[in-house]
Amino acid sequence: MPSGISPDARPDHRGPALRVEGVWKSFGDARVLRGIDLELAEHDVVCLIGASGSGKSTLLRCINLLEPLESGRVFLEGEEITRPSVDVNRVRRRIGIVFQSFNLFPHMSVLSNVTLAPRRVLGMSHGESVERALGLLDRFGLADKRDDFPDRLSGGQQQRVAIVRALAMEPDLLLLDEITSALDPELVAEVLNVIRELARGGMTMLIATHEMGFARDIATRVCFLDNGVILEQGPPAEIFSRPREGRTQQFLQRIVDAGRL
Repeated sequence: MPSGISPDARPDHRGPALRVEGVWKSFGDARVLRGIDLELAEHDVVCLIGASGSGKSTLLRCINLLEPLESGRVFLEGEEITRPSVDVNRVRRRIGIVFQSFNLFPHMSVLSNVTLAPRRVLGMSHGESVERALGLLDRFGLADKRDDFPDRLSGGQQQRVAIVRALAMEPDLLLLDEITSALDPELVAEVLNVIRELARGGMTMLIATHEMGFARDIATRVCFLDNGVILEQGPPAEIFSRPREGRTQQFLQRIVDAGRL
C-alpha cells in the first residue's frame, strides 16, 4: 500500500451504493436475520415491508453498524464496512439513519439540533453549518421553526427536523426505520411528502415501512421480509399486484382487508 494512504480510505472504484451479503443476526436464541442478501444501486429507493418482528429494523441497524453481525458482510460503494479494521464513526458519517422516535436533543433549538453534528463530526465552521441547516429547513418548510425547541413542535415537525438533521451530514445512503409509526394519522402525510421530495432529488434510501400505499408509489423495488429472510422482491406493481409467494399474498390480503392498501 502506498505510504500515507489510510487502510480505511474509500476505494477508487465504486460498486453498488449498498451490497449486503449473507447477513445473519441473532439475539440470544432468537434468529432475527437468516442470510440476507440485498443490493441497492445509486438513487434506488427500496422499501422493506413485512410483519412486525420480521427483521426490517434489525437489518437497518446492522447496515449502520449499530448491531454487530453474526456473519456476513456489508459493502458501501464497493468498500466493505464490516471488516474488523473499519472506522465505524467514519462509516456512520456516510450513512444517515432516522428512527420512529425522533431523538432530538430537547434542550437545544431546532437550528442547534441540525448544526451540531456537522460542526462536531465534520469540522464545519459555525457559519457554514448554519447556512446548510437553514437551506434544508427552508426546503422542507421548517424555516420559521429554527429557534423553537422540540417540545414546541408537532410530531410531524419533529420527525421532519430529524430527517433534516440526518441530511445535514450529506450522507451517501439514508436509512429510514418506520418513521411514521409514532405519528398521529393526520401528521403522516407531511413526513411522507419529505421522503417523496428526497426520492425526486435522487437520494439513495432503504426504508422500513408499514405504509403500503407509500411503498407502492415511491419505491423502485419492494422487499418482503418474513421470519428473517427476504422471501420475495421486485417492482412495486409486481409485488402488490402479482405476489408469487403464498406468505406474501397472505400478508398483503390482511393489509387490504384492513383498508391500508
